[in-house]
Amino acid sequence: MGEKTAHQKIALVTGANKGIGRGIVEQLAALGMTVLVGARDPRRGEETAAAVRAAGGDAHAVTLDVTDQADVQEAAKQVEERFGYLDVLINNAGITGSGQVAPDEAHDQVPSSVDLAMVRAVFETNVFGVIAVTNAMLPLLRRSPAPRVVNVSSHAASLTLTSDPDGPFAVLLPSAAYSPSKSALTALTVQYANELRKDGVLVNAVAPGFVATDSNNHTGFLTAAQGAAAVVRLATLGADGPTAGFFSEEGSVPW
Repeated sequence: MGEKTAHQKIALVTGANKGIGRGIVEQLAALGMTVLVGARDPRRGEETAAAVRAAGGDAHAVTLDVTDQADVQEAAKQVEERFGYLDVLINNAGITGSGQVAPDEAHDQVPSSVDLAMVRAVFETNVFGVIAVTNAMLPLLRRSPAPRVVNVSSHAASLTLTSDPDGPFAVLLPSAAYSPSKSALTALTVQYANELRKDGVLVNAVAPGFVATDSNNHTGFLTAAQGAAAVVRLATLGADGPTAGFFSEEGSVPW
């Protein structure tokens, strides 16, 4: 096979077999990227990749549980051997910790009565998993001419929004697991961005909005495609794009 004249962009999306993750995969593939579909369940990952290929895109399934260090290292090894570099990392995998319930029904997250094991499980995926995957993929990202990392956060990460007694979050129950995990993720985003700024790696967090997904019993009012759009925009930033930011489709989200 002859060498490609143009640089073929490779993107890895975690938690990519459904919801916002799948929307991201579909949109990146439509832009001509080769997309690696990270999924805990190999069968579901392959189903998503096959559907993207059937629609004319280039997608491949990668078995990836972000809380499993062996999975993470194996995924990095597969990307290394097959492509040798990575251009885009979307840390999308996340759990609410409350099962499939709307956020305002998450009684088990109230700080004074929360199960500490549940808090640990949420942070394991939403924070520690992001560190594990990002660090495993960084050597590959450094070989890209325009590396981009996007961490999928939530408006619930915003201390400004959640602390406002008259704001939109005032009607929701306090959360000791999900919301703080996403606040930690945005803080982590800034620290990675600061470290990698000199290397041209742009690292941003995004709040997709209230998207109808399994995690809220599809009570959200945005489609997965709408939620994915902001993520894709940050994944395809030019060299003059922002880093260490927190954005939604409407613009910057307050910290």
